[in-house]
Amino acid sequence: MSLQIPHREKPNGAGGATKAVILVGGASRGTRFRPLSLDVPKPLFDVAGHPIIWHCLTAIGKVPSIHEVYLIGYYEESVFRDFIKDAATEFPNLSIKYLREYQALGTAGGLYHFRDAILKGRPEHIFVLNSDVCCSFPLNEMLQLAQEKDAEAVILGTRVSEEAATNFGCIVSDSHTRRVLHYVEKPESYISNLINCGVYLFSADVLFPSIRSAIKRRNDRPRLGSYRSSENLASSFMIDEEESQKSEVIRLEQDILSDMADNKQFFVYETKDFWRQIKTAGSAIPANALYLQKALQSGSKDLATPSANIIPPVYIHPSAQVHPTAKLGPNVSVGPRATIDAGARVKESIVLEDAEIRHDACVLYSIIGWSSRVGAWARVEGTPTPVTSHNTSIVKNGVKVQAITILGKECAVGDEIRVQNCVCLPFKELKRDVANEVIM
Repeated sequence: MSLQIPHREKPNGAGGATKAVILVGGASRGTRFRPLSLDVPKPLFDVAGHPIIWHCLTAIGKVPSIHEVYLIGYYEESVFRDFIKDAATEFPNLSIKYLREYQALGTAGGLYHFRDAILKGRPEHIFVLNSDVCCSFPLNEMLQLAQEKDAEAVILGTRVSEEAATNFGCIVSDSHTRRVLHYVEKPESYISNLINCGVYLFSADVLFPSIRSAIKRRNDRPRLGSYRSSENLASSFMIDEEESQKSEVIRLEQDILSDMADNKQFFVYETKDFWRQIKTAGSAIPANALYLQKALQSGSKDLATPSANIIPPVYIHPSAQVHPTAKLGPNVSVGPRATIDAGARVKESIVLEDAEIRHDACVLYSIIGWSSRVGAWARVEGTPTPVTSHNTSIVKNGVKVQAITILGKECAVGDEIRVQNCVCLPFKELKRDVANEVIM
């Protein structure tokens, strides 16, 4: 099933076409982006004034050879309908379609399922972007490298600390030719601090045969279902339904990339620019800061004009109301119809739509949920983490807690109440000071 906005076809004879696919995932048992994902799918969560997926589309729109973009996931079609309608106006050169998987098929399984649609018009190259990464998306540079090297695949890589590296897919490459020699997804021991950024460029001729080979290997592998001794012996030959569904899940990272590294035509483009994953709800705060800093460097007109009380970069939605004596920034986003009263201080935070911050309140390193209210003289704060850290949790009194304080939808913090390093689920009212808690 697909959801699409009609689009004028490209004129005949325009060669070297490239298509882009954004993997948006779906509603699953994963809880890492809660409580924010209880109300909005992660790809549509606003970071630096725009949905996460909008930043991907902005980069795609700068590649002249791309005219078609597919969003692949297993959310209901209705989830992306309004976004696609708005994006069609904002990105008139892109035809944007949503293709819905019947179940979670994995990062490569979804691509393979919709291969006929993706290959229609015979594109030469296919970009594949994970929607939950925050970076400058140097897509034109990756395409140039692919053309220079006649590459079958190019992966975007970046350097992280040795301690953090094993949390990601690790790339061993030839520093001179940039060829990928070895790829391991989340290795048990350190092999390289060059990691996978979740942005790929594939030759259309190579991608789907590689996935087909991985599926064949998976199917050829003997699978025995486990059984309890008291059960009939015959059940040892039966694979339960959940197990068979797992066998349909094919992942780019584990099932495709390590095999491609055996091929001499797999290269890495190493970005020196910013990169973050947006996995947990708290990671939206560093992503917000990085995108705002980028907007500031590029002279974006979206940002608020710096002043004595606006420390750039700050994004304020035109419908929001901010009192002139409130002090905002750096790295603050204020959503539609939000209200920030006199004397309030907001720093390194996201204030979502219809939220209210009363006079003289202080909000630091926090996300204030939709229609939530922070009372007068209240203090809602998280703990800053190092810029180089890819972790948004900290240890307080021997307990691992979220560094960023997050108020879900329609929470209320009473006047003069202090909330520190807490995650508060929707519709809760806080009438006492709380620290290092998940408030359910």
